[in-house]
Amino acid sequence: MALDLLNERGTPLDKQQFDWRELVSIPSSKLNDDAFTRVRIILMNGIESEAVRFSHACARMNGALQQELARIRRIEHHQQTMVNWLLPGDLSVLETTIGFEQVAIEVTAAVAMNEPDEYLAQVYRFGMLEDFDHLYRYSALMDRVHGKDSNNILQCYTDICPGRPTSVEHRHPDDDLRAPYDRRTATPLTKLHALTIMASEHQTHDYYMNVGPTFADPMARQLYAEIASIEEQHVTQYESIIDPGESWLEKWLLHEATEVYTYYSCAKAESNPRIKALWERFVDYELGQLHHVRRLFERIENRDSAELLPAELPDPIEFRSHREFVRRVLQGEVHLRAVGESIVDPAQVPESPQTLAYRERINRSGSPSEAVAAGYVWVPGTELAVQAGPVKGANGNGARRVQVRSA
Repeated sequence: MALDLLNERGTPLDKQQFDWRELVSIPSSKLNDDAFTRVRIILMNGIESEAVRFSHACARMNGALQQELARIRRIEHHQQTMVNWLLPGDLSVLETTIGFEQVAIEVTAAVAMNEPDEYLAQVYRFGMLEDFDHLYRYSALMDRVHGKDSNNILQCYTDICPGRPTSVEHRHPDDDLRAPYDRRTATPLTKLHALTIMASEHQTHDYYMNVGPTFADPMARQLYAEIASIEEQHVTQYESIIDPGESWLEKWLLHEATEVYTYYSCAKAESNPRIKALWERFVDYELGQLHHVRRLFERIENRDSAELLPAELPDPIEFRSHREFVRRVLQGEVHLRAVGESIVDPAQVPESPQTLAYRERINRSGSPSEAVAAGYVWVPGTELAVQAGPVKGANGNGARRVQVRSA
């Protein structure tokens, strides 16, 4: 039975409490937990990070809401802490990066498959193919820096092969803006999808900007700089699809509904009983926060929150491998480009001169994403580093990427 958003009251705010021991609890296991447990942890850290970021921005523009925002923001900060600290300490920065890209691929694929607005579904597919290529480039870097196979993290749920090449993803800012949904006619699911993917991409951008300078390897430093730039483009793309005509309280209410939806989705899919219990606890917390904001929205804006909220939550996000869907999109849409608000076939609508000039300028000394993948191939299976001569062929069945090194 779907969750009734309008009648389930959840945990009251004054009961949403933490102590340090539970905030920093036993983390997940890099090797023993399913990869989608880590996908859910990373996604929910991004969702909570966005909630805190939005709350601070809203407080700077709405003095009358500052006290209410501060109360809920403190709880959400502690929720983010509890979630983020579930990542194990033995995950390297690059392994975490591989996890971020798996989130970007599998969650965006799930959203694209279920988005009722075909224009927005294409926008999600477009971004997904770019994140798919980022996974390939970081997998190459992982082999270069650590001599490891990224399938140890991906657990073969997600293919490792080129997508839309990162080197051609660089666009003029005008070509990263998309048409927004109409807040009056868009379905609630469309609004939840947009906030979910925007939050995930914003987290990824911030992470890459923070960890990129920590590498000593110059190729790693350059690659993180290049892909962080694309992630900024993705944040621009996904925030532009949200109707800017929504009021601050309308946006806040939708943020809270998104948190209920994503935690509910995690709880439905989680295989680790201890972490499942946390997702269920936070569903109740978010329901309490949602109904607190509902009362504010209805009192201040004199509107019925049922205008915005579905009576029942939509079907949960599917946390599973979307390999076949991604392969079909890769085959049919990898050549597409963005021109203004449209996703086009460049054989019919050429890319804009401003994007071509921008790309030529930023790649004038070479592309780190092209350099890091030079000389790499895949072979199926094995997790041992291959030191032999060239291996021919490529395999998309979750095959590992191996760097071919000369003697």
